[in-house]
Amino acid sequence: MSKKLTVIPEQCSDCRICELVCAIKHFGVNNPKKAAIRVINAYPHPVLRMPVVCGQCKVPACAQVCPTDALRRVDGIVRLDEEACISCFKCIEACPFGAIYAHEDCDLPIKCDMCGGEPECVKYCPLGALRLIPEHALGETKRLNNILSYTQMREIEFYEKGEKKTIRYAEIGKEEL
Repeated sequence: MSKKLTVIPEQCSDCRICELVCAIKHFGVNNPKKAAIRVINAYPHPVLRMPVVCGQCKVPACAQVCPTDALRRVDGIVRLDEEACISCFKCIEACPFGAIYAHEDCDLPIKCDMCGGEPECVKYCPLGALRLIPEHALGETKRLNNILSYTQMREIEFYEKGEKKTIRYAEIGKEEL
């Protein structure tokens, strides 16, 4: 069963442990700018902390622009073939999520390789903002929130053949028979 790295921004505390463990795992240094994941903050209100990491796209835009086919999807992970890469960095520009990075000390783009299937960032995220979930469960929270939003509705208005109509929902505990 294929799994995807998923971000739950509401649970991110901006501790940046994910950045540190990624840089240590791949470069052996405590330098978050060498990580394949970055936590971005949006201010002023509401403050949003969003870890940005490769989505391992089914049809990766980064691979489509690579002139040497150095990026290929293998076993659900878009992998960088370091031998084939010519460091043109077109993949960085093509990524729709901005999840491929460059660093002045590195000759090659920095891209998430899912740590071989067991991402370190997921293991060490103290609040569970990063999770590895089965692909079939993607969107489940959005579907659930969509359903729950209807439970808060009292009425909806709509037009049918030019006539305004209203559907009133029973208030819980005050249902009329």
